[in-house]
Amino acid sequence: MAQGKGQAVRKPQFGRIFKRRGHGPDGARVEYGPWWIEYYDGHGQQHRESSHSTRYTDAERLLRKRQAEITGGAFIGHRAEQVRVSHLLDDLLADYELNRKSLAWAKYVDGHLRPFFGDLRALAVGSANIARYIAERRAEVIANSTVNRELSLLRRAFNLAANCTPPKVARAPKIPELAENNVRKGFFEHDEYLAMHAALPDYLKPVLTFAYYTGCRRGEILLLQWPQVDLLERVVRLEPGTTKNDEGRLIPLASALYETLKFQRGVRDAKYPACPWVFFRAGERIRDFREAWEAACRKAGLWEGDEKTGRPTKLFHDLRRTGVRNLLRAGAPERVAMAISGHKTRSVFDRYNIVDERDVRLAAAKLDQYIQERQAGLDKDSLRTVAENADQEGGSVAANSLQ
Repeated sequence: MAQGKGQAVRKPQFGRIFKRRGHGPDGARVEYGPWWIEYYDGHGQQHRESSHSTRYTDAERLLRKRQAEITGGAFIGHRAEQVRVSHLLDDLLADYELNRKSLAWAKYVDGHLRPFFGDLRALAVGSANIARYIAERRAEVIANSTVNRELSLLRRAFNLAANCTPPKVARAPKIPELAENNVRKGFFEHDEYLAMHAALPDYLKPVLTFAYYTGCRRGEILLLQWPQVDLLERVVRLEPGTTKNDEGRLIPLASALYETLKFQRGVRDAKYPACPWVFFRAGERIRDFREAWEAACRKAGLWEGDEKTGRPTKLFHDLRRTGVRNLLRAGAPERVAMAISGHKTRSVFDRYNIVDERDVRLAAAKLDQYIQERQAGLDKDSLRTVAENADQEGGSVAANSLQ
């Protein structure tokens, strides 16, 4: 139907363009205001939207745009265009809480991401403002690793919004990952593990032991519940959805670890029978133990600097690298060590399986032993050759004398 004054304009192939109608001073029906569009999305849901213009061509252009979005699968609804990044960050924190993930990163959301991005429309976030954020954080002399953690939260917020039904954003912006040159290489030697075990409060000692023997992540350990522990079969099952990569794992229990969990079960049954957590404090789930960890590091001599401005020389995450190294030194195949520790990709696993000075010395000792064994073998071959030659010469002399 062609455009006509005083009537709606229909475009069956796209939808409908119309103006609202009301009553004039004389009571007659009149059209007023900007042109509106009406259309249906891919699910058959009706949408009406103002073009905010009294020009028919503007409304037609908007209708064509919406139809192209619907056809191309990029349609999110005109209301979603008003979604702010602050809404996405709220959803991110809600998702972390719903899935019982640590909210420790919330300080980066509310302290840095929200002040910079919060008031922006989600669709307006792109390479330019992400680059400005990186520049501002670098100007504050913030490490690339910290900036990467912050940007990963922003990336997660957009991915959650894109996967909503209906989606809140049409796409997630491309967020770069900065190069990191400050990868820690810390390990716990066994004497350091024993010193830390002696210094920690009793409720944290089993947590330390589990991390030392398995290389599991802190969150995976603290979320363990008794139905996941099979003392009869001597295994712990990490269920899908409870690990960082959402994949299940089977962890065998070494003797020391088995005795630790057996003791934990006895304490739980005797004192806190309703407690579901494998590792607990007074029957409650252990959450943050940073202060206890730092106090134990000072007591164990794993501290640098003075008490107020110093810092621990060992982090809990160092136990993850240690667990991987212990498994490999014990002779476990790399694929088995990766399955136990939960490393999904080889590149990340290689970062943790870091060669330290002791590994280098051990390799040198093995090389010395190999060379000595080879030399001993050559010496034996040489002596055997001399003996054989002597026997042959002796035989020749005896034969000549008989002649």
